[in-house]
Amino acid sequence: MSSLRIILTIAFFAASAILVIITMAQESKSRGLSGALTGSSDTDTYWSKNKSHSKEGRIVKWSWIFIAIFFGLGILLNFNIL
Repeated sequence: MSSLRIILTIAFFAASAILVIITMAQESKSRGLSGALTGSSDTDTYWSKNKSHSKEGRIVKWSWIFIAIFFGLGILLNFNIL
């Protein structure tokens, strides 16, 4: 196995571990049974309009970045050219 493949494999496992940690840090999006019955929505509040500038918004952004890294490295490692 080449050294580049070893480095990419280590990066793949690191990205997967970070992705698990980021996913576990996210808040639950479900409102439960009461939210389903009442039909309450969060679309008109100040919080819902500015979520991208909050901690939760940054976590979502970083999770998408690590998803892309994870899938990119997975596809790259699947090709047996390295």
